[in-house]
Amino acid sequence: MSLWRTIPNVEQLNAIGKNTISEVLDIRFEAFDDESLTASMVIDHRTHQPFGLLHGGASVVLAETVGSMASYLCIDASKFYCVGLEINANHLRGLRSGRVTAVAKAIHIGRTTHVWDIRLTSDEGKVSCVSRLTMAVVPLGENPPAR
Repeated sequence: MSLWRTIPNVEQLNAIGKNTISEVLDIRFEAFDDESLTASMVIDHRTHQPFGLLHGGASVVLAETVGSMASYLCIDASKFYCVGLEINANHLRGLRSGRVTAVAKAIHIGRTTHVWDIRLTSDEGKVSCVSRLTMAVVPLGENPPAR
Protein backbone atom coordinates (compact mmCIF):
# COMPACT_ATOMS: atom_id res chain seq x y z
CA MET A 1 0.00 0.00 0.00
CA SER A 2 1.33 3.42 -0.97
CA LEU A 3 2.01 6.12 1.61
CA TRP A 4 1.16 8.89 -0.88
CA ARG A 5 -2.06 10.85 -0.51
CA THR A 6 -1.17 12.54 -3.82
CA ILE A 7 0.51 10.26 -6.35
CA PRO A 8 3.80 11.93 -7.34
CA ASN A 9 4.16 13.32 -10.86
CA VAL A 10 7.87 13.85 -11.54
CA GLU A 11 7.32 16.56 -14.17
CA GLN A 12 5.06 18.56 -11.84
CA LEU A 13 7.48 18.19 -8.92
CA ASN A 14 10.31 19.52 -11.06
CA ALA A 15 8.17 22.43 -12.28
CA ILE A 16 7.53 23.47 -8.65
CA GLY A 17 11.28 24.00 -8.23
CA LYS A 18 11.51 26.65 -10.94
CA ASN A 19 12.92 29.97 -9.65
CA THR A 20 14.00 28.37 -6.36
CA ILE A 21 17.22 26.97 -4.92
CA SER A 22 16.27 23.68 -6.59
CA GLU A 23 16.73 25.27 -9.99
CA VAL A 24 20.01 26.95 -8.98
CA LEU A 25 21.47 23.65 -7.74
CA ASP A 26 19.94 21.55 -10.56
CA ILE A 27 17.91 19.42 -8.15
CA ARG A 28 15.70 17.03 -10.11
CA PHE A 29 13.00 14.69 -8.89
CA GLU A 30 13.55 11.40 -10.66
CA ALA A 31 11.42 8.57 -9.33
CA PHE A 32 9.09 7.27 -6.66
CA ASP A 33 7.64 4.00 -5.49
CA ASP A 34 5.08 3.12 -2.83
CA GLU A 35 7.54 3.90 -0.02
CA SER A 36 10.07 6.45 -1.29
CA LEU A 37 10.75 9.58 -3.32
CA THR A 38 14.04 10.11 -5.19
CA ALA A 39 15.77 13.28 -6.33
CA SER A 40 19.30 14.12 -7.45
CA MET A 41 21.58 17.15 -7.51
CA VAL A 42 24.59 18.13 -9.57
CA ILE A 43 28.05 18.09 -7.99
CA ASP A 44 29.98 20.98 -9.56
CA HIS A 45 31.15 24.53 -8.78
CA ARG A 46 27.61 25.40 -7.57
CA THR A 47 27.67 22.75 -4.85
CA HIS A 48 31.39 22.55 -3.99
CA GLN A 49 33.06 23.82 -0.85
CA PRO A 50 36.44 25.58 -1.27
CA PHE A 51 38.41 22.30 -1.45
CA GLY A 52 36.43 20.89 -4.37
CA LEU A 53 34.20 18.52 -2.41
CA LEU A 54 30.41 18.47 -2.25
CA HIS A 55 29.45 21.03 0.41
CA GLY A 56 27.65 19.54 3.41
CA GLY A 57 25.13 22.38 3.29
CA ALA A 58 24.29 21.51 -0.31
CA SER A 59 23.69 17.90 0.77
CA VAL A 60 21.30 19.18 3.44
CA VAL A 61 19.47 21.33 0.85
CA LEU A 62 18.93 18.20 -1.27
CA ALA A 63 17.81 16.16 1.75
CA GLU A 64 15.34 18.80 2.91
CA THR A 65 14.03 19.32 -0.63
CA VAL A 66 13.20 15.66 -1.21
CA GLY A 67 11.91 15.10 2.34
CA SER A 68 9.75 18.23 2.32
CA MET A 69 8.18 17.28 -0.98
CA ALA A 70 7.58 13.75 0.29
CA SER A 71 5.71 15.16 3.29
CA TYR A 72 3.66 17.43 1.06
CA LEU A 73 2.60 14.38 -0.98
CA CYS A 74 1.35 12.69 2.23
CA ILE A 75 -1.02 15.45 3.40
CA ASP A 76 -4.34 16.94 2.36
CA ALA A 77 -2.95 20.20 0.94
CA SER A 78 -6.41 21.79 1.08
CA LYS A 79 -6.21 21.59 4.91
CA PHE A 80 -2.51 21.47 5.85
CA TYR A 81 0.99 22.51 4.88
CA CYS A 82 4.38 21.18 5.97
CA VAL A 83 7.45 22.97 7.29
CA GLY A 84 10.84 21.67 8.32
CA LEU A 85 11.17 21.36 12.08
CA GLU A 86 14.61 19.74 12.39
CA ILE A 87 17.23 18.23 10.11
CA ASN A 88 20.55 16.56 10.79
CA ALA A 89 23.12 15.04 8.52
CA ASN A 90 26.13 12.77 8.88
CA HIS A 91 28.57 13.31 6.01
CA LEU A 92 30.28 9.97 5.40
CA ARG A 93 32.11 10.29 2.09
CA GLY A 94 33.40 13.20 0.04
CA LEU A 95 32.20 13.55 -3.55
CA ARG A 96 33.77 15.72 -6.26
CA SER A 97 31.69 15.31 -9.43
CA GLY A 98 28.66 13.70 -11.01
CA ARG A 99 25.27 13.70 -9.36
CA VAL A 100 24.32 12.78 -5.83
CA THR A 101 21.02 10.94 -5.42
CA ALA A 102 18.76 11.23 -2.38
CA VAL A 103 16.09 8.69 -1.44
CA ALA A 104 13.57 9.71 1.23
CA LYS A 105 11.78 6.96 3.15
CA ALA A 106 9.25 7.55 5.91
CA ILE A 107 10.12 6.58 9.45
CA HIS A 108 6.95 8.10 10.92
CA ILE A 109 3.85 9.62 9.29
CA GLY A 110 1.79 11.08 12.09
CA ARG A 111 -1.02 13.59 12.37
CA THR A 112 1.27 16.52 13.28
CA THR A 113 4.78 15.33 12.39
CA HIS A 114 6.53 13.31 9.73
CA VAL A 115 10.04 11.90 10.12
CA TRP A 116 12.11 10.93 7.07
CA ASP A 117 15.29 8.91 6.61
CA ILE A 118 17.17 10.30 3.61
CA ARG A 119 20.21 8.53 2.13
CA LEU A 120 22.44 10.35 -0.34
CA THR A 121 24.55 8.19 -2.65
CA SER A 122 27.20 8.74 -5.30
CA ASP A 123 26.87 7.72 -8.94
CA GLU A 124 28.64 4.50 -7.88
CA GLY A 125 25.97 3.79 -5.23
CA LYS A 126 28.18 4.57 -2.22
CA VAL A 127 26.45 6.35 0.68
CA SER A 128 27.85 9.85 1.12
CA CYS A 129 25.39 11.29 3.66
CA VAL A 130 22.66 10.06 5.99
CA SER A 131 20.05 12.61 7.04
CA ARG A 132 16.97 12.64 9.24
CA LEU A 133 14.30 15.27 8.63
CA THR A 134 11.38 16.07 10.91
CA MET A 135 8.49 17.96 9.33
CA ALA A 136 5.68 19.72 11.15
CA VAL A 137 2.20 19.30 9.66
CA VAL A 138 0.38 22.59 10.21
CA PRO A 139 -3.30 23.40 9.60
CA LEU A 140 -3.78 26.09 6.96
CA GLY A 141 -4.31 29.48 8.58
CA GLU A 142 -2.00 28.71 11.50
CA ASN A 143 1.56 29.86 11.89
CA PRO A 144 4.23 27.15 12.01
CA PRO A 145 5.56 26.18 15.43
CA ALA A 146 8.37 28.36 16.81
CA ARG A 147 11.82 26.92 16.28
